[in-house]
Amino acid sequence: MNLMNQTVAVVGLGKSHMALIRWLIRQGARVAAFDQATPDRLGDRYRALQQLGVTRLSLGPDYLRPLPEYQTIFLTPGMPKYLPEIQAARAAGAELSGEIPLVLRLCRAKVVGITGSAGKTTTTTVVGEILRAAGLQVHVGGNIGTPLIETVETIPETAVVVLELSSFQLQLADRSPQVAVVTNLSPNHLDIHADMAEYVEAKRNIFRFQGETGRVVLNADNAITRAMAEATGDRTVWFSLNGDPGGRAAAFLEGDDLVWRIGQHRVPTLKRSEIKLPGRHNIENILAAMAAAYLAGGSLHGVRTVVPEFTGVEHRLEPVRILEGVRYINDSKATSPVETLAALGALPDPLVLICGGYDKRIPFDELGAALVGSQVHTLVLTGATSAAIIQAVEQAAVQTGRPAPRLVGTATMAEAVAQARSAARPGDVVVLSPACASYDQYRNFEERGRHFKDLVHALA
Repeated sequence: MNLMNQTVAVVGLGKSHMALIRWLIRQGARVAAFDQATPDRLGDRYRALQQLGVTRLSLGPDYLRPLPEYQTIFLTPGMPKYLPEIQAARAAGAELSGEIPLVLRLCRAKVVGITGSAGKTTTTTVVGEILRAAGLQVHVGGNIGTPLIETVETIPETAVVVLELSSFQLQLADRSPQVAVVTNLSPNHLDIHADMAEYVEAKRNIFRFQGETGRVVLNADNAITRAMAEATGDRTVWFSLNGDPGGRAAAFLEGDDLVWRIGQHRVPTLKRSEIKLPGRHNIENILAAMAAAYLAGGSLHGVRTVVPEFTGVEHRLEPVRILEGVRYINDSKATSPVETLAALGALPDPLVLICGGYDKRIPFDELGAALVGSQVHTLVLTGATSAAIIQAVEQAAVQTGRPAPRLVGTATMAEAVAQARSAARPGDVVVLSPACASYDQYRNFEERGRHFKDLVHALA
């Protein structure tokens, strides 16, 4: 892209787009910045934009009104593409892009991209660590870490870039990573995507533009990802919890062994007992990471060095504290029902579960069915989806005849933690696993998780 003296619009002024604006201005572009926040809410970012010399600041409730005037538009991840102003810009011939599509265009190094409805962060982190242990220069970014747009052009061809990629980041992509991973797919982000079909189509961009030398790591045990192999053909590499799924290469669980096979060559790599992360879903994550790392230049030594010592990432089944014989666990990253179901599968002890949050328009029927007659004896609800989750649980109890957990409604996280402590007995686990995003009360799941941890540490 020749950006010298070109006027471009950047919509959304979060961390990645502030980095994007700095890069664009260094390329000689004239930047107009758009955000629904007011100058007071933007604070330091507003002052930084003035110092950078952006040509226009369109802020506040009607911030998108001038957008159709621009021919090159960078949209923040998570912005619905069906908004009238975006549709009008498209109709006028505007090119839509984002920070990640630009990174994929500019990167000279091999890229490993990881997406899915759950497990992305754990898988991405493990892949990065395995490749580092193999002696490679590794840069981790995308949906986690530091925005790479300002450094991508300095990354050498000999390095490996590992990107966690959301459906929002992939939706406008016109390049694909050389190694693509789809951990699993289930309904998610239906508040932003028009429907489930659009969500899945966005995910398919992670491999859609690969050449014949690309490789696609797919979950053989998930119906949606398994169907993707119709498009990926010989590029497919499987992973599975249910033995060897076949194909040219695969990572799979066979008895107690995690095995990597390429062609007829089998490499028993780890024992299941060596994995410290709880839950079968984390065995899936490790299998996906093994496959991706081997394909990107990782080694058996790297896998065996990293995985047995890996204890997880913040906000993913993160131990917080033991108080009065009760374990407290922060799983704030569980922003969809399928992730909370994974937490239930990993925690067999009697549970007090804190659930609820921002409504992504995902049904809670499956979660309600899993909660009745389960190890969850008390369900503490907080946030905008409380009533919907209660309804799903009560309907499941009626339909199945199984007992519902005790239901407790609360208005705040502080009240939820207090009610959870009151309900818990020695030997129980209190877990925050919301099954929902955080935007009704928090800026992100990290802020929610840290607030939960602060409240738990403050308990006398």
